[in-house]
Amino acid sequence: MGKGSNVQKAQAARERNQKKLGKSTEERKAASAKAQKDSNAFMCKICRQTFMINAKPPTLYLHVTSKHEEGTNPADCFDSLADYDPND
Repeated sequence: MGKGSNVQKAQAARERNQKKLGKSTEERKAASAKAQKDSNAFMCKICRQTFMINAKPPTLYLHVTSKHEEGTNPADCFDSLADYDPND
């Protein structure tokens, strides 16, 4: 027996070609907008440095301690560090 009808072969070829074409313009714009939004999820209020959405509080706290003067309140840089205790 053969490997399928011509209709199945044509449909499989269409699907392969569609995958090769990649994303549509709308999909590219949506992905770009999401990436831009995620990359600016956390922004230091003092120096305006941005952090990705997956930045954890210890990373943000490290920024405060290493980039700003000693004694800077972490909540002054990031709202999410208001209740953060680095000793936990």
